[in-house]
Amino acid sequence: MKSQHFRGFLLGTGLGLSTFATVTYAQAEAAKVNRKLNTSKYMAEPITDQSVLLSDEDNMRHRMELMIMEIQAQFCRALETEEYSGQKFKVDRWMRQEGGGGVTCVLQDGDVFEKAGVNVSVVTGSLPPAAVQQMRARGKELTENVKLPFFASGVSAVIHPRNPHVPTIHFNYRYFEVELPDGTKQWWFGGGTDLTPYYLDESDARHFHKTLKSACDEHDTTYYPKFKKWCDDYFHIKHRNESRGIGGIFFDDIDEPNQEAAFNFVTGCARAVTPSYLPLVQKHKNDAYGNKERQWQLLRRGRYVEFNLIYDRGTKFGLYTPGARYESILMSLPLHARWEYMHAPNEKSKEYDLVQVLQNPKEWV
Repeated sequence: MKSQHFRGFLLGTGLGLSTFATVTYAQAEAAKVNRKLNTSKYMAEPITDQSVLLSDEDNMRHRMELMIMEIQAQFCRALETEEYSGQKFKVDRWMRQEGGGGVTCVLQDGDVFEKAGVNVSVVTGSLPPAAVQQMRARGKELTENVKLPFFASGVSAVIHPRNPHVPTIHFNYRYFEVELPDGTKQWWFGGGTDLTPYYLDESDARHFHKTLKSACDEHDTTYYPKFKKWCDDYFHIKHRNESRGIGGIFFDDIDEPNQEAAFNFVTGCARAVTPSYLPLVQKHKNDAYGNKERQWQLLRRGRYVEFNLIYDRGTKFGLYTPGARYESILMSLPLHARWEYMHAPNEKSKEYDLVQVLQNPKEWV
């Protein structure tokens, strides 16, 4: 029998409309409580409790956490498909006494990837003085010598392949909040993706940069040239007078035009990582190489280590933070690297061709 409305009653139920509305609202609230995340699409359970994540889905902290968990899983599973013997990432979910935690995924001694690390962190605490000084140096209006609660979340990865013809990739996308003494909050996004080849394949470079440019252009056509230059400048190894690699994009302190637009931009860049890199792995993972190429790869990895330990802001921030998880911070370092006194490649070699580009960054698209 069809139910009908009559003078405030829902005929066929015996319920007044106000009672019906109350029941419907209660059912809706109960449904919210009983909802569960489909955690199978992640590498592990999120750091924040599911009930908290689902109770306030518009909170940028929660949106960022779920986005980076998704990016981590998609990238890890894409890399696993390239291995020959079924090697999988070791998944290490950890919690931090000072607040928050993370999910560190590492694949070591694979056939294709000698060491691959993909880390998610979602942490809270109070900014250490060294971090406050670092942020003030780049224009943040933060008061020194006062307690500044912070929230930081991000996904970062460094992939060191076995074959010297497959480049190393690094990416990091992050969100930061700082609570000021007056109760207001400063927030910003940062991130980037960059490529470090051992042998230069110009078609690879064009594909990589074109993919990142497309991701940027969807949001603002001024982004790619600006962030490409920022990347070239940031990943410059000053004491060597050369770049770490052939660049990509890099940005920090993004808080415009608004939070929603900034989040969508960062999400688009993060989703561009796999299509920018996986074709290069598939193209070169079976290329022939010998001891000469391997030794050159190890020398270039030494330069990678130098940059990360001397200049990288993310590494420094992690090491400054109380309760830091050093294994996760230093996962970017390769299993093997080499330093050779006064090494210089032959001027008519492929190694020399790479160094020329590292010393003189190019426009690829």
